[in-house]
Amino acid sequence: MRKYVVIYRSVIMENLQYALNIAMGFITYFMIIFVMIQLWNTIYDTPDNLIAGYSRIQMIWYVMLTETIWFGTRTATVTRQVTSDIKAGNIACLMNKPYHYPLYILTKYTGEWSIALPIYALLAAIAGILMVGGLPGFRPLTFFAAVPSFLLGVTIHGVFKLCISLFSFWIEDSNPFQWIYDKVILVIGTLFPAEIFPAAIQPFLKLTPIYTVCYGPAKLLVDFSMDKYLEILAAQILYLGLGVSLMFLLYRKGAKKLYVNGG
Repeated sequence: MRKYVVIYRSVIMENLQYALNIAMGFITYFMIIFVMIQLWNTIYDTPDNLIAGYSRIQMIWYVMLTETIWFGTRTATVTRQVTSDIKAGNIACLMNKPYHYPLYILTKYTGEWSIALPIYALLAAIAGILMVGGLPGFRPLTFFAAVPSFLLGVTIHGVFKLCISLFSFWIEDSNPFQWIYDKVILVIGTLFPAEIFPAAIQPFLKLTPIYTVCYGPAKLLVDFSMDKYLEILAAQILYLGLGVSLMFLLYRKGAKKLYVNGG
């Protein structure tokens, strides 16, 4: 465990040197949020109108929160680095290091978003208050209650992206599958909440990572309820367990295939 703490600290120190570059990425975030604010201002006929149970301000804040998760966790570590290590054959050397490769990658990923996500969250909070005002009914206790859900959500996101990358043991390039995963998460879980889709498919959305990565944490902040809180946490713990199990299975099978082929 100690070696992963050392890796985490080194990644933190490295990324702190590029904090300004990370903050500059907020320009793209701001442009997207500005467009979404204009869109929802046009869709909502009156300020008191509700769409899928969300007020205008709640809907805008929902998009801002999910986009914060999206931008704050963007990293090539769990995608291009893993794919490159496998395709280039570097994985054969990395397997012999005194750490477990998937855990090493997840530790690096965690160190990277530990810097980027708070920066985006702070800037997003300032921009949101200035552009649309505060979130109605928001209480500091709600924020602290939602923090575990946010941590679980970004971890699940990294685990599943790493699982997709590990398919590079068997296929030429896993990037097309990363693209599909990203676009599904972006459209269904990030830009639009689950309630806005037809009622017939909403139960199926709860069975996908969409429910646990972006929707769940943002939902708890904009419309907190204890029943929803327990439901989302239970789903996240289940998905994290399934994701980690799949990650270890894929890595073990991939490593075995590599050894058999003389890698």
